[in-house]
Amino acid sequence: MNRILLAILAFVSCVSHAAAVQLVSQVSRAEVAITSSFQGETLTVFGAVEPNAGENTRPQGPFHVIITVTGPLQNRVTRRKSNIFGVWLNTDQVKFTDVPSNYQVLSDTWLDQITDPITLAENDIPLERQVRYSATDAGWWDGFAFGNELVRLMEENGQFRLAQQGVQFRSGTFYFAQVVLPSDAVPGPYLVRTYLFKDGELIADRSDGFTVRKIGFERFLGQAARQQPLLYGLVCVALALFTGWLGGIVFRR
Repeated sequence: MNRILLAILAFVSCVSHAAAVQLVSQVSRAEVAITSSFQGETLTVFGAVEPNAGENTRPQGPFHVIITVTGPLQNRVTRRKSNIFGVWLNTDQVKFTDVPSNYQVLSDTWLDQITDPITLAENDIPLERQVRYSATDAGWWDGFAFGNELVRLMEENGQFRLAQQGVQFRSGTFYFAQVVLPSDAVPGPYLVRTYLFKDGELIADRSDGFTVRKIGFERFLGQAARQQPLLYGLVCVALALFTGWLGGIVFRR
């Protein structure tokens, strides 16, 4: 009986010690501006593991960190092409709702060395979790198969990214990671989630964020296309006609 009580006390002590820490993190920039010369951006996420308020005990590692970056949500359609009598045609398609336009997972080591797959799935960390269960017009198998293909295509396009050594520890408690935004980054809010693990258990997490927005003439064009689509279309047609006429005058022999 005494051994059982000692074991329970030791377990409670370990849990209390693990939970007596907090994450302090920040993104290097709160806003990213898109201009005509925008070629992408690299942001730094940095933070530290600190004791909770009122705790004087120094956090004891080793710790592991996983950082996820989620861009604005969009609807996507994945299509399958089939060869019908020598012609490639779209034969099947699956629609996915609320898919991140950009999703990145960064960690200090391999994910399976940090925690178990169940914990990763419960926190929606893996890439495939972002699309597999958002299919709206397909059965389970089609959602699974088309979802995997959508993830593969978005990885190839740089919209999804898995960097399992993308987080670097400078000390036992201080870490940083670099988040790369592509040149076609979608404007809107981006959510940065940081998960702190110890001995395979999630002991703390924190949310930060930044905003991507267009400025200058690009912002004016974007607003005009959304708010005055008819006028915007007429102006585009007029500009195209004028450019064609001017080209004909300049290159006339």
